[in-house]
Amino acid sequence: MRPLLRKLAVGLLVATATATTATATASAAPIDRYLDLPLINRDAGHGPGGVNPVLPTDPVKLRALLGQARASGVAPTRYQALLWQYWLADTTTAAGINLASWNPRDGVSANRANLVKSYRFYENLQLSHRELQWAGMGGLVGADFGGGLLDFELATNVYDFTRLAPVANAIVAQTNQVLGPVFVDKLPRGLRALARVGAKITPADLRKIQGDILIMQKNIFSDLMPMHRAYVVGGLPALAEMNRAGLFSDEIMAAWTAIASKSPDGIAAGNARLLRREQGEVIKKQWDATRAYKGDVGYAMTYASTAAGSPSVAGVVAPRSFRPITISGIAPNGRPAELAVPLPSWNWSVYPDRWAYITDQLLPKYRDQVEHRWPQLRATLLIPYDQQIESHRPMWNLLPMMQSALQTLKVTYK
Repeated sequence: MRPLLRKLAVGLLVATATATTATATASAAPIDRYLDLPLINRDAGHGPGGVNPVLPTDPVKLRALLGQARASGVAPTRYQALLWQYWLADTTTAAGINLASWNPRDGVSANRANLVKSYRFYENLQLSHRELQWAGMGGLVGADFGGGLLDFELATNVYDFTRLAPVANAIVAQTNQVLGPVFVDKLPRGLRALARVGAKITPADLRKIQGDILIMQKNIFSDLMPMHRAYVVGGLPALAEMNRAGLFSDEIMAAWTAIASKSPDGIAAGNARLLRREQGEVIKKQWDATRAYKGDVGYAMTYASTAAGSPSVAGVVAPRSFRPITISGIAPNGRPAELAVPLPSWNWSVYPDRWAYITDQLLPKYRDQVEHRWPQLRATLLIPYDQQIESHRPMWNLLPMMQSALQTLKVTYK
């Protein structure tokens, strides 16, 4: 009997050990699947959803998986994608956006609600956290951006974008007639491109540019909003984990530390660094590609959007009024001359030009609003976001603006 009991006991131990191993393997298997994943969709141009299609988009499920990853003791770099996806899903849920179906290539109408919810979320962050100035400024500028996109969509349907071409051509022709080809060659490339190909721009071209800009919008949200959400929910420790995971550099971590200091200069410097990340790192190459689209077509369209832009931050001059066209040279009659046209000499899609405008206009004037005119700024941020977008529909005014520029083109002889 004793040998039989011994065999039964050994069998029970083996079965228990096997069951324990199987249970451990089963519990470990799910998290192993979510480690070391590449961020293949960090650029939203690859498709809808989050940073990797393997990952769920439910923040509750992601939180559980993240807990397993942390408990396993693996380095944060191994659960980098999972961590980013969690904060992105948590952020979109808080904003009321369906991450799984968010697809910029679906067009403006399909994404209007996402635009409104995104920028409303930005502005709400500013309203509840005075130090989050990037979010507030991004929300206000988003109204310009959203209004412009709505106009671009209108252009693909009913607005005759090609009517801009004859006006641009007349500006170029008048410059050539009065001052010669040397002055024409100094006109902004975007204006000359608009004169050459504006009449050939198609609805398909406009839809392509719309999609590119909507991808940029999602990329900015997906990059910077998870950081903001982590800061609000978990503070600097939550951001430090993202930093250890390699999701952003020590320099960006230092920017968040400066923002959390609540000192005016620290807040300003930290938010400026976040803005430089947005414009100079997240979307710089995408703007370059948009400008390069089909040669002159991309130049013409990005220049037109620069000319049409209307600022939503108080005290900021319109892009067309910042560094307007002023060209000096020798006229055909041998006299020194200066040409002045009230249109931009620069193009928003060119990063150095864009950053010059941001640092000269947006950053200092928005900081002044937060620090010295908070009640007025708060009232602006509280305006329903649909109303903010509709009040910034620049393309309606672009044709008369171009016609006015033609009529007020001025040549001064010295």
